[in-house]
Amino acid sequence: MLTVKDVDLYYGAAQALRGISIGAAKGEITCVLGRNGVGKTSLMRAIVGQQAVRGGTISLDGVDLKGAAPYRRARAGIGFVPQGREIFPLLTVKENLQTGFAPVRRAERTVPDHVFELFPVLKTMLGRRGGDLSGGQQQQLAIGRALVTRPQLLVLDEPTEGIQPSIIKDIGRAIRYLRDEAGLAILLVEQYLDFCRELADRVYVMDRGRIVFEGVGADLDREDVRRHLTV
Repeated sequence: MLTVKDVDLYYGAAQALRGISIGAAKGEITCVLGRNGVGKTSLMRAIVGQQAVRGGTISLDGVDLKGAAPYRRARAGIGFVPQGREIFPLLTVKENLQTGFAPVRRAERTVPDHVFELFPVLKTMLGRRGGDLSGGQQQQLAIGRALVTRPQLLVLDEPTEGIQPSIIKDIGRAIRYLRDEAGLAILLVEQYLDFCRELADRVYVMDRGRIVFEGVGADLDREDVRRHLTV
């Protein structure tokens, strides 16, 4: 579904990504791990079109996305849940979900049933402002908003950051459902090692803007892999 090949990304003269190559397949959860500041969020921004790359290619289902604006990538099937959630605090939960209609054909502008099945709290809070929700509820809203766009690839940037353990479990169950039942390709950036160990089909470990390890979820218990993840 997603193919990133030899991607270089710069901020001015500083190089953030160095020849990055990763893939994410349908019906699989792919985790990208690494310490703070190694380029994980830069990679996500490159994939969704928020940051231009200087070299390499990014394609979705065989279609080259080079130069495509973020809204075109959303229409192509990329749903993004950014770090920090970035919901609209003064809009209601219902209105936040409806912002996901933008890339969707008019006939499909409804909130899919599975959004409320996965996160029933959202249905009970449709009239409440997004800024009045707890951090965990805002994260559920951000995921729900991305699902409204009917993505083929769901990109999540640190969805467990600052979230209470009970909601982390709910998010984990939702991600499994989206892999197993909806067949989505899921790309997950995380620092919470146990969360990735439980979910990941494939893992990539980053260090200093490069991929230093590629393998399967069970490899996260290897000493040489954990060395890149500990402070």
